[in-house]
Amino acid sequence: MQPPKIHPLGDSALLCSLPAPASLPQQQRIWNLAQLAAQWDEVSEVVPGMNNLTLFLHRPVRDLDTLRERITQAWPGLHASRYQGRVVEIPVVYGGDAGPDLENVARHTGLSREEVIRRHSAGDYVVYFLGFMPGFAYMGGLAPELATPRHTTPRMTIPAGSVGIGGEQTGIYPMPSPGGWQVIGQTALHLFDPAQEPPTLLRPGDHVRFTVERIDA
Repeated sequence: MQPPKIHPLGDSALLCSLPAPASLPQQQRIWNLAQLAAQWDEVSEVVPGMNNLTLFLHRPVRDLDTLRERITQAWPGLHASRYQGRVVEIPVVYGGDAGPDLENVARHTGLSREEVIRRHSAGDYVVYFLGFMPGFAYMGGLAPELATPRHTTPRMTIPAGSVGIGGEQTGIYPMPSPGGWQVIGQTALHLFDPAQEPPTLLRPGDHVRFTVERIDA
């Protein structure tokens, strides 16, 4: 796998980016690089994204070429299989008021409500990165047959804990927010709490398993 392209962001950050499409092995290497770079004296914060990693620096670095070379030399040794995330179970109430779009997904996919729930809760999802809002996890692993387009017109407010499908991904809204994903259920777990350390329940590399708490009509 070719090393990332490295670009300065101002004089106090570096962006390390890989070409599309995103894949789990690429993301795992990014997470490994993040763990390694977080130990470097120059680095104040690491922020993994989809196919990229941003390194924020304590102060402007005059010799960015040295840091670029350090990243390039480390890359070949960052084997994807060495990254091990946690397994996090998310109990979900599917359907009813908790999942107002479950029927939409069933109609779009040609599956029954029960089969949508079965396949969604059978998946092994991996958190690729956090974005959109604090604690919102973009996850890979949705069964292709469950992919459903977002709403053409987003809702003004989606409740915290809503579990949705947006295209080929599934995700959980950590707080009330506008949004266009197809909401099929809801969890009572708190995805974001600024008083906790870390403040987010999910982290890049975690494996997420949805469990059926109950199904509402």
